[in-house]
Amino acid sequence: MTMVQTLAVAEEEAELRLDRWFRRRFPQVGHGMLERLLRTGQVRVDGKRAKAAQRLGAGQVVRVPPLGEPPSGAAATPRAVASFSEAEAQALRDAVLYKDTDVIVLNKPAGLAVQGGTNMDRHLDGMLDVLRFEASERPRLVHRLDKDTSGVLLLGRTAAATAKLAASFRSRSARKCYWALVVGVPKLRQGRIDAPLAKMAGRPGPGGAGDKVEVDEEQGRRAVTYYRVVEAALKKTAWLEMEPRTGRTHQLRAHCALLGTPIQGDGKYGGQAAYLTGQGVSRKLHLHARAIELPHPRGGVLRAVAPLPIHMAASFAFFGFAEAAAGEPFTAFPGEE
Repeated sequence: MTMVQTLAVAEEEAELRLDRWFRRRFPQVGHGMLERLLRTGQVRVDGKRAKAAQRLGAGQVVRVPPLGEPPSGAAATPRAVASFSEAEAQALRDAVLYKDTDVIVLNKPAGLAVQGGTNMDRHLDGMLDVLRFEASERPRLVHRLDKDTSGVLLLGRTAAATAKLAASFRSRSARKCYWALVVGVPKLRQGRIDAPLAKMAGRPGPGGAGDKVEVDEEQGRRAVTYYRVVEAALKKTAWLEMEPRTGRTHQLRAHCALLGTPIQGDGKYGGQAAYLTGQGVSRKLHLHARAIELPHPRGGVLRAVAPLPIHMAASFAFFGFAEAAAGEPFTAFPGEE
């Protein structure tokens, strides 16, 4: 990397130490190098000098100086992505729902990781130059979605716009509406889940806890989700509309499992019980970021709605669910938490 970047801290990265945040985003930067950059003031948080052990908050902006190219054989940075075809680039441009001088709203495809990680050489962050369009700056991620979650994703087209958008997430003035197809039907057709979540203890990787979360009343961070059943097919499955009021890792997936109705395709939280049988029902994760509403960086309200991905649209058709049954987003739940 040969230019200065200003990167917003995602909701899922809140409470990370600065050095661990760097390790995730720029694995080629060793501890000694980071300490030198901090000591000389080249790395800053919200424009101020910072320390390696400093805890970050969602929406804070980290200044990252030019880091040079990683040495041969070094771990790939989040931007070091394998080459992609023009067809893939065009598909990403076609996924743009809205664009102006400050914001790009993307309908992220299911299966596309937002950022890189271990054995992850293909991700949105490595393709963002495709979405530069006429702008001089590369767009920046404002928040994240899980790899297998589809739907509305915001990008800031300038550092100033990104900071304002991220501040809306931090202040919880951004509202997010999700749709899910779950296995079974919740006992209560509408409700509020207030169950704190914490990362599970245990070894990472296959067979271990990895990044899975669980309800933990003592160590967990508060997680609140409003939900309602839009339609149900007998007692077999239900279409849920959900609005998370907090942004914890895997919050909706864990809360749906807590209801006893895991999201279709979510074997991580539902095991074999998370798979409906029958033709016409994909085994992919059925979780979609349907809509978002938040203040626009230049004033007014930005609101965007993303159509269902192909696999969810097919499952909805299979069960006879009509999208119009949901009505307008954000009308089913109270406006203040």
